[in-house]
Amino acid sequence: MTRLTRGVPPPPDGQATLANWRTSPFNRWAFHHVREIVPSADIPNDPATALEFPSAPIDLSALRIDQFFDETDTDGLVIAHRGRIVYERYANGMTADSPHILMSVSKSLLGLLAGVLTARGDLEPERRVTDVIPEVAGTAYNGATIRDLLDMRAGIAFDEDYLATSGAIIAYRKAVNWNPLQPGDAPSDLRSFYRELVESSGPHGGPFHYVSPNTDLLGWVIERATGQRYADLMSELLWKPMGATRSAYITVDRLGAPRCAGGGCATVRDLARVGQLLVQGGARGSKQVIPERWIDDITHKGDRDAWADGDGVAVFPGLPLRYRSKWYVHDGAAPLIFGFGIHGQFLFVDRQREIAIAKVSSQALPIDVERIGATMRAASRIIDFLAFAHPSSGRPP
Repeated sequence: MTRLTRGVPPPPDGQATLANWRTSPFNRWAFHHVREIVPSADIPNDPATALEFPSAPIDLSALRIDQFFDETDTDGLVIAHRGRIVYERYANGMTADSPHILMSVSKSLLGLLAGVLTARGDLEPERRVTDVIPEVAGTAYNGATIRDLLDMRAGIAFDEDYLATSGAIIAYRKAVNWNPLQPGDAPSDLRSFYRELVESSGPHGGPFHYVSPNTDLLGWVIERATGQRYADLMSELLWKPMGATRSAYITVDRLGAPRCAGGGCATVRDLARVGQLLVQGGARGSKQVIPERWIDDITHKGDRDAWADGDGVAVFPGLPLRYRSKWYVHDGAAPLIFGFGIHGQFLFVDRQREIAIAKVSSQALPIDVERIGATMRAASRIIDFLAFAHPSSGRPP
């Protein structure tokens, strides 16, 4: 536990609150105690079918991984190779049982759930959003498809400036219960917020344009299409069948709408288990949890030109990426798919080399390009080391 939260109660200048929980140094405690600050909905696991990760530690000191851990304000890091944890470390009061906020890696989890629902026939990616959610007719979402939302190619005028102190992003944060209301503010909620998004940034299906409200709108689409709560679907269709060892949770607004774009919280081991599920082609034993064809679609179908012409290149300068169904894809000797969230959250998956790397952090800046680059390079070094120095490490029984 950090000194910030010591005392009963902690002194006023040491308390993490709704007003400061995403700022340093308060985030070092708050990011793994989110439900004590923001309302949440539980995503239960099933203890009867939980599957503990076997451990087979490998000496990674040659990679200076401990130095990387400290320099990138990492709170938890789990590296799995061929179904075994080969490295695990925690900081800032975190333990293996601590759920940590995933920020926009939450989007990637939604992308997997969308694949399950598409296979079941509950979701039709080419269907217009307004066919499912007529409440957003008359907004800039007119004409957008579910696929446009999945691939961040909806033409919505929204500036995702995490350091802004006014504007639509502040109204958005208040609507999702992440910022406190100010004197004179009327109570707001996520679904009403969409009425404010009336300006277009261009045609739908155009360049990659990162708009977090797209993903929350997808959560609404999923709930309307299935008649079930998002948290319950995530539990039933992903968390329980994959064998998660702990329950996850997701933040909600004052009316219970889930913050699908960034409010997911899970242990680092269970996040790594999501990666391991993808390594296994979406299957756990004989049960297909995520359709393999959906994973293949993520891996191969993102539009390179949409990425090159979009606003993501500023976050990952010099990296030729693609984006598909809420996952980033980096082509190389083996495609690397990954989820990324602000303040240093990552899930890397190399299916061909059977490697999953889950990293959660409490970096001070939402977008720290230098540390993002350092993390991408570290992931590449880890993958190469495991693939070539330890190619024959055994699979778990």
